[in-house]
Amino acid sequence: MVETTDRRQGIQSVGIGLRVLDVLASLDGAAALGAIAQASDLSASQAHRYLASLIAAGMARQDAATGRYELGPGALRLGLAALSRMDVFREAAIAIGDYVRETGRTVQMAALGPSGPIVVRWIMGTPPISTSLTVGAPLPLLSSATGHVFLAFRPENQTRAMVERETQPQFQPIDVEALRSRVRRDGYSAVRGDLIPGLRATAVPIFDLQGEAVFTATVLATDLFKPENDAQARDRLIEVCDQITAATGGIRPQV
Repeated sequence: MVETTDRRQGIQSVGIGLRVLDVLASLDGAAALGAIAQASDLSASQAHRYLASLIAAGMARQDAATGRYELGPGALRLGLAALSRMDVFREAAIAIGDYVRETGRTVQMAALGPSGPIVVRWIMGTPPISTSLTVGAPLPLLSSATGHVFLAFRPENQTRAMVERETQPQFQPIDVEALRSRVRRDGYSAVRGDLIPGLRATAVPIFDLQGEAVFTATVLATDLFKPENDAQARDRLIEVCDQITAATGGIRPQV
């Protein structure tokens, strides 16, 4: 009887811990203990105990300066593992790998997380490109080619909070609607040195069956690659991403 009760309590504790983890994933960035407790329907002391366990397991972390909590490296590994099991991700990884071998260009793949775009795969070309970006790195929505594609090809309610965060007075003013319209019309976004000086980036969407950008493939180049060849590399990447979309049952939306 005691064993059954202990097992039931253990299952309940796991369920609550997963609920707290889900709250961390759904909130817009690092959050205070009170906000997490309220969203998890727990008292502050209860939420603190579960957060401590999640931190010990690497699933959460606490910022020493602010005391706020956010997802830890363990949660990121789980998310990336889940992505790697998606048919579209597997198809894309194979096709983009072939593209990199064909063109020599470096490509990063990204998905849209709760707080913004995040790099989920990095396929290095020849010669290799060295940047501060790695798998798991976040990207801005409004100042990266990758972010532009998600802005244009995901529902507005999914990006509204990100847009609001990046259009605060301290940021350079930007016409969000004009940017969204341009990228939807062109079907891609290209920037030069907007995020990292000297780096040219062109992002192309991969669509799901609802016509939403489920992943982006962003081809990168430095001065080692002639700018006059960028259009050819872009057009080939669009062709590859359209093939991935078709092969996985996705639909390119009509604009």
